[in-house]
Amino acid sequence: MEKENILEIKDLYASAENKEILKGINITVKKGEIHALMGQNGSGKSTLGYVLTGHPKYRLEKGTITFNEKNLLELKPNERAKEGLFLAFQYPTEIQGVNYSHFLYSIVKARREINPIDFHKELAKALEKLNKDPSFVNRHINLGFSGGEKKVAEILQLMILKPKLAVMDETDSGLDVNALKLVADAINNEKKNNPEFSAVIITHYPKMLEYVKPDFVHVMHNGVIAVTGDFSLVNKIEKEGYKWLEEKNG
Repeated sequence: MEKENILEIKDLYASAENKEILKGINITVKKGEIHALMGQNGSGKSTLGYVLTGHPKYRLEKGTITFNEKNLLELKPNERAKEGLFLAFQYPTEIQGVNYSHFLYSIVKARREINPIDFHKELAKALEKLNKDPSFVNRHINLGFSGGEKKVAEILQLMILKPKLAVMDETDSGLDVNALKLVADAINNEKKNNPEFSAVIITHYPKMLEYVKPDFVHVMHNGVIAVTGDFSLVNKIEKEGYKWLEEKNG
């Protein structure tokens, strides 16, 4: 039986500050698939992630996005999250005065029915898998966290929320090998525990994709998907960088 689509993007154009960034994106992600989105700085990778989640900075010029059989563009950002769309930020925000544990409980309750006892059991298991003790969530959101800790905190949200589709915006940037492996293991465990879990991993670098093997690899250049292929594209980029792509597409 053919898998159902979780995300379908057709002919997507988007701009920011009167500058066109996305120039006709077409991607289909089926339930249970992992897609990698690679490309140089300025190619439009992160913009696509922000457009999906409804960031007000970006203006949709043309195209359609269907998520879980719904018109994503008709949903507000919080409604998109409730539908099961998750974005792990490249630069997570610090929020003073908001306890991280309380925040996690609030966002989980917005998605599904859960009592405090069951929530804390789930949280304890997730922290154990991430090699973090309970004090990690008894702080204000990301306040005083190292860059690596902020990324681990994003993964903790993913593990607790159990989204249908996770968009990982350069979660691997700034991580040492141990932290990178920890993040990758968490993504792989989500996939193992839920065969319909899907992800779009946005990254510059091949290392993350050695741990989380994508089903498809898309390479962006100048606001479009220039090449789509399998893991061999990751190996090509690791060996040659993106020079071949510039020569091919100008």
